[in-house]
Amino acid sequence: MVGKMLLTMAMITAALAGAQHAAAQERLRLAWAGFSPTNSPIWVIEDRKLLQKQGVTPEIIAISASPTVLQALLADEIDAASISVTTLTSSRLAGADTVMIVGVVPTFVDHIVSLSSITKPEQLKGKTAGVNRLGSTSDLGLRLALRKLAIDPDKDVKILPVGGNPERFASLSKGLIQFTIMPEPFLTQAEKLGFRNLYNVADLKIPFWWNGILTREAIIKAKRPLMQKLTRAMVEAIHIIKTEKEYAKSLFKKNLGVSDPEGLERAYKDYSNIFPEVPYPTPEGVKTMLDDLAVKNPKAASADPKTFVDLSLVKELEASGFIKQLYKK
Repeated sequence: MVGKMLLTMAMITAALAGAQHAAAQERLRLAWAGFSPTNSPIWVIEDRKLLQKQGVTPEIIAISASPTVLQALLADEIDAASISVTTLTSSRLAGADTVMIVGVVPTFVDHIVSLSSITKPEQLKGKTAGVNRLGSTSDLGLRLALRKLAIDPDKDVKILPVGGNPERFASLSKGLIQFTIMPEPFLTQAEKLGFRNLYNVADLKIPFWWNGILTREAIIKAKRPLMQKLTRAMVEAIHIIKTEKEYAKSLFKKNLGVSDPEGLERAYKDYSNIFPEVPYPTPEGVKTMLDDLAVKNPKAASADPKTFVDLSLVKELEASGFIKQLYKK
């Protein structure tokens, strides 16, 4: 009888310990949108269980579009999001407390792709372009690039919303559009289909936060240690991508459904070079978006880009020596 009582007590103790451990595990709801290598650090976090190593149980969700992810963030259904930073400017100008805490892709890595008959950017005048959606990152990126190339996107060309990369390929093939904008590894596919890699937008060096980690000021205030762990996981994931080439390419292949070795190699080169080792969400890239919006939105003209970003989490991580140790500098 005594033995049975001791066994029962031991089982209860073990169950309570397990419950306490589960309660001690922090939970993080993280969503991402956009099937491109811009989100590859999130894939690494999930695959390598980088948050679990810090005692965090993550719920990582893929959602089809950045505006939908933003709605979930504003509704407190998620804690953070890896999405297009265009959603940051639009939401904050509308009164939301959204803020970027990690900068992931600090400029455009897209290429302008055209019909083979177009051989130089000047010939884009009078032509029709295709983007994902009007107001999306692809739309803004194309417009900014065209202006840099002395082409007025509102007067010299027509821009249509045609959908994602497959839809843009189809529209080019059917002659519905004559040019578009897309990143690797899809560029290699476009070239093999007979389209021209007309211009590498990265060469224009436009300061612009294509992608970043967004959250809300209220969430940082309530869950700062959790956001710090997410920041640490992002920095570690970027380091893994930069230093483990074949592993990174395998994730590109798995998540993008692209198996072409040349396309994967070129995609790795583009993104591994552009991901920052110390991912400060600097305000310069936000200013580019605000300047673009200022023509039609007076609030954008008077907005301070510094209020759209929070550098403190990356600053704390850098001060701890973690990033220096990762890169052994």
